Amino acid sequence: MDARIEKLAELLVRYSTAVKPGDKVLIQGASNAAPLLSAIYVAILKSGGYPFMNVSLPGIEEALYRHASDDQLAFLPPPLLMAIETFDASITVLSHENTRALSQIDPARIARYRQGRRPYMDIFMKRAAEGALKWVVTLFPTNAYAQDAEMSLHDFEDFVYRACLADESDPVLYWQKFSVWQEKLCRWLQGKKRVRLLAPGTDLTLSIENRRFISCDGRHNMPDGEVFTGPVEKSVEGFVTFSYPAIYEGREVSGIRLAFEGGRVVEAKAEKNETFLQEIIATDEGASYVGEFALGTNTNITHFTREILFDEKIGGTFHLALGAGYPETGSMNRSAIHWDLICDLRPGGEVWVDDTIIVKEGRFILSL
Repeated sequence: MDARIEKLAELLVRYSTAVKPGDKVLIQGASNAAPLLSAIYVAILKSGGYPFMNVSLPGIEEALYRHASDDQLAFLPPPLLMAIETFDASITVLSHENTRALSQIDPARIARYRQGRRPYMDIFMKRAAEGALKWVVTLFPTNAYAQDAEMSLHDFEDFVYRACLADESDPVLYWQKFSVWQEKLCRWLQGKKRVRLLAPGTDLTLSIENRRFISCDGRHNMPDGEVFTGPVEKSVEGFVTFSYPAIYEGREVSGIRLAFEGGRVVEAKAEKNETFLQEIIATDEGASYVGEFALGTNTNITHFTREILFDEKIGGTFHLALGAGYPETGSMNRSAIHWDLICDLRPGGEVWVDDTIIVKEGRFILSL
């Protein structure tokens, strides 16, 4: 086994979810990620936890969408609901063999599935906000991800483990130090009122008054590197042009431009798959509002990969998520979707907080 896989598993168990003796841990992933899933299982056992493996087969998701009735699409398996209601931690490993497998699926069927999962998402969000559920999502390198990133599998593996710092002698120590810097940034942002975002095709304002910023330092995503909050729901005004294609349920939407009034999307344009974009925004009332605003801080991620786990962390970017917000930020937006859209600040962008510029051309210039 690649030694970096074992280091990543240890990082997920010892640092991200901090599994302690007696913790019940849900492990979710597909069988093609077996090396990492097995390493996580062993690491949990060594930590005194009780792992439960929920492993699927590649292609099962596509089969569900193609053959299930509406009632079957909306069905939420009781054991899965029970696990998310009662377990102490959840570790999810992404490992798609075909990232476009759902590109021909009717968006209405995808929306139906998401609506059925709403109770799961609500409980997940609530328990995570209360600190009752520790969770993390990571990725196992596959040829599909490598092709999307326009890399060989070997190069993509190096990219993934470098982004996670699993190639360091002590990845846990790195993330602990990184956490200290991001906490300083979050403390500075606390109590501020207004953010203005400027970039090519973008002039957007939003309120962060009485909202909490969260430091993403490897506890919930691996790799990580962002600070985020839930903007005041009806405060978002202006327009934004997103720099990169956005992927949702295997379908790519590119050239996205959104206009906001009173916090709500009033115009949604795209160069590719515009109808799909508009259908997802119409999933429910909350889908047309912003549930998350975030700044990317991971300077080890410089390459756009078409995988949001990495792309939303790119140092020198910001992203907005349409749909569900995280309650711990103060967000009250609820939705069956949470869709991250990324804007690159490096070509001349700026971030202003109240009357202070904190990011210029993608670089933090704020002295902490």
